[in-house]
Amino acid sequence: MLALIPARSGSKGIPRKNICPLAGKPLIAWTIESARQSECVDRVVVSTDDSQIAEIAVQWGAESPFLRPEDIAKDDTPGIAPVIHAIKWLEEHQNYRPDYVALLQPTSPLRESQDINAAYELALRHGADAVVSVTAAEKHPYWMKTLDQQGRLENFLPTEKKYQCRQDLPDVYGLNGAIYIGRREILLAEETLFPTNTYGYVMPPERSVDIDSGWDLQLAELIIQNQRHNSD
Repeated sequence: MLALIPARSGSKGIPRKNICPLAGKPLIAWTIESARQSECVDRVVVSTDDSQIAEIAVQWGAESPFLRPEDIAKDDTPGIAPVIHAIKWLEEHQNYRPDYVALLQPTSPLRESQDINAAYELALRHGADAVVSVTAAEKHPYWMKTLDQQGRLENFLPTEKKYQCRQDLPDVYGLNGAIYIGRREILLAEETLFPTNTYGYVMPPERSVDIDSGWDLQLAELIIQNQRHNSD
C-alpha cells in the first residue's frame, strides 16, 4: 500500500498550516511518522506544490519525487485530484503500481499507525473497494435545528419518532478526515474516495482531531502533552 500525504502550500485558516509547529514537530511530520511506522505501508509519498514543504517532508523520512501542478493545488481542488495525479505519475515515471492507496491528510496528526493497520486489514477482510475513517458524531443530526425567516426553530431532519434521551438515538458517524484507503484500480476508474463498496473504520474522538483552526491546534497540543505526561 502507498501512503500518500497531500500537503499544498495554501491555507486560509492557519498560514503554512501543513508545516506549522505542533508539540515540537512540523504538523506534517506526525502523519509521516505514523505512516512509516505502519507495517502495511510500502512507501510514503508527499504530494505538494511547495518546495519547502517537500524539503521538510524528506527530512522527516517521506519521499517527494514530484511537485504537484498548480491547477490541482487550489482551494477548490477535489480531494481525489492529487491522488489520481500521484498514481499516474508514479506509474509513468517509476513503474510503481500499488494495490491500495492510503490518503493520509497531515491535518490529522493524532491518527496512529495502528489505525492505518486496522483500516487496511478491514479492507482486506471484506474485500472492500475503499475504507474511510469515521468517528461518532459529537452532535446528533436529529437534534440539529434550523431557523426559518422569522427566526423560529425547525428540525433539520424531520422524524416521526420523538427522541427524548441521547441513549435512544441511532448511532451516526462523521468523517474525521484521517484515513481514506482505496483500491488503485477503483480510484482510477471511478475517480472518487467513496465508491459503492466502502466500509467505515471507527476511530475514537481523541485521535480524530482535524486541524482547521488555531483552536484545533491548541486542542491537539493539549492532547499530546497529556499523553506524554501519562506515559512518564
